[in-house]
Amino acid sequence: MKEYTTFKEIENDLKRHKLERDIAWEELKLIKSEFKEDLQPLNWVSTALKLTGKYSFIALIRKWIFGK
Repeated sequence: MKEYTTFKEIENDLKRHKLERDIAWEELKLIKSEFKEDLQPLNWVSTALKLTGKYSFIALIRKWIFGK
């Protein structure tokens, strides 16, 4: 445990801890908003379209190369 010799040291540590708590709170809010965006159906559709396009391109190349 840290030993303090002046009230100034205590005040500085309290300020630092408050700032660290505020930063952590803002990071949590950011993560929450990113999580909400990831769960929106429009993002699911976008991901599905990307995967479909990629699969279709691969299937087209295979058909062109192997002729089946």
